[in-house]
Amino acid sequence: MHHDVIDIRLLEAFAAVMSAGSITGAARLLDRSQPVVTRQIQDLEADVGYLLFSRNGPRISPTAKGILFHAEVERLLLGLKHIRARAAAIGAGALPVLSIAAIPALAAGFVPAALATVERELLPKQVHVQALSAENVVQSVLSQSVDFGLASLPVQHPGLDVQWVCEVPCVACLAADHPLAKRRTIRLKDLTGRRLLTMANPYRLRRRVEEALERADVAPSEVIDTNASLTAIAMAKQSLGIAIVEPVLTSSLPVEGVVTRRLDVDIPFRFAALSPTGRELSPTVAAVNAALRAAVALMPGAQLRSGADALVEPAGEADDIERANP
Repeated sequence: MHHDVIDIRLLEAFAAVMSAGSITGAARLLDRSQPVVTRQIQDLEADVGYLLFSRNGPRISPTAKGILFHAEVERLLLGLKHIRARAAAIGAGALPVLSIAAIPALAAGFVPAALATVERELLPKQVHVQALSAENVVQSVLSQSVDFGLASLPVQHPGLDVQWVCEVPCVACLAADHPLAKRRTIRLKDLTGRRLLTMANPYRLRRRVEEALERADVAPSEVIDTNASLTAIAMAKQSLGIAIVEPVLTSSLPVEGVVTRRLDVDIPFRFAALSPTGRELSPTVAAVNAALRAAVALMPGAQLRSGADALVEPAGEADDIERANP
């Protein structure tokens, strides 16, 4: 095989097997026969040149390469779905479909608030909001499968236009009945001998948290990490430890039974609003961009800067810093 373009039906079969967990389940999802789906998976494996699934009798499980390949296929199929929606909008003379990708905290925290303030006539009938990892947000913007993205830093790529960057200090989240909950400020020293709840990605916020702890000569007794700040906050509610997270969700979606406290040191959380290079913002995207910027500016201590230079300049040194709620 090895054609220049992989047959879309093979990719659909692969995605269905990954979703259903079996050939039989995938056949039901696709309304195809089991032998047809089996053959399509075999054809796809022959085309890409490696096994996507390991077989153990009737049971199958994705290989490591199959899991990585699925992420690419999922993004492609979603993009094709969006193309169909855009084609329908063009045919109807309607506003183009709006697609936004954001890290989970921002997708849940500020995207809904921003969309609620955009004038109704500027919002299309179909809006797609995806909660993705920062790396996948960047890839989605680069591939232009989304119109706009919000990703935590570091982010640097020649295919991205940076609309603005926001920096905000992290906070501590604790159960309301935690012994330290009565304090207005949580010291890093207070984490000594306690369990820390933090992010898992070692290249983003986790790195800044660990650097701050090292400077303060603090060693938590235990660590639970997660890929979503909402999970860390939920674990704090169950008295599993003290969470150090960005204040996005605590500013927009307070969790009952959890208190938010300032830290005695500044651990910056930085994220950027991104669009594909060279693509002029449509009136809809421009309105959403402005609404998002206004929403994030309401976070305590938020600093906003414009342009790609904000990716490399330390906060506080650029002339265009806007300080909100100091």
